[in-house]
Amino acid sequence: MVELKLFKIKKPDDANIILGQSHFIKTVEDLYEVLVNNVPGIKFGLAFVESSGACKVRSEGNDAQLKKMAEDNALEIGAGHSFIILMKDAYPINVLNAIKDIPEVCTVYCATANPVEVIVAQSQEGGRGILGVIDGLKPAGIESETDIAWRHDFLRKIGYKL
Repeated sequence: MVELKLFKIKKPDDANIILGQSHFIKTVEDLYEVLVNNVPGIKFGLAFVESSGACKVRSEGNDAQLKKMAEDNALEIGAGHSFIILMKDAYPINVLNAIKDIPEVCTVYCATANPVEVIVAQSQEGGRGILGVIDGLKPAGIESETDIAWRHDFLRKIGYKL
């Protein structure tokens, strides 16, 4: 028997998150190094759910509020070997490939600033695993010419296109 649970990620409105799964306790330090080495000035907190031994939520970060929120989210979700990063002053696109290149990272479920809900399965033995995520809201329609112009302008405004 498996029980399904739904958890809403708690984060500041101006923060992005990256949610993934890894397989080893050194993930905490490797994620820290990737974040500070790829984006000068990034503010972040990260947490990793250890799934054997002491079964602790391990965490690091350079922003106390984001670190505490990462810890709280990780503890609530409680899925073995999952990790969560809450970050400001950077976008996931700045660090995502470097995170995926960490040898112990198995998968990334989402990288977004949207509201996120995490679908978790819990076994009778008490273990938990992430089944997937709900990232944002359903579409409101197909983009119009005005929407296309906004998208083009926005990408240039934030420096991702010429």
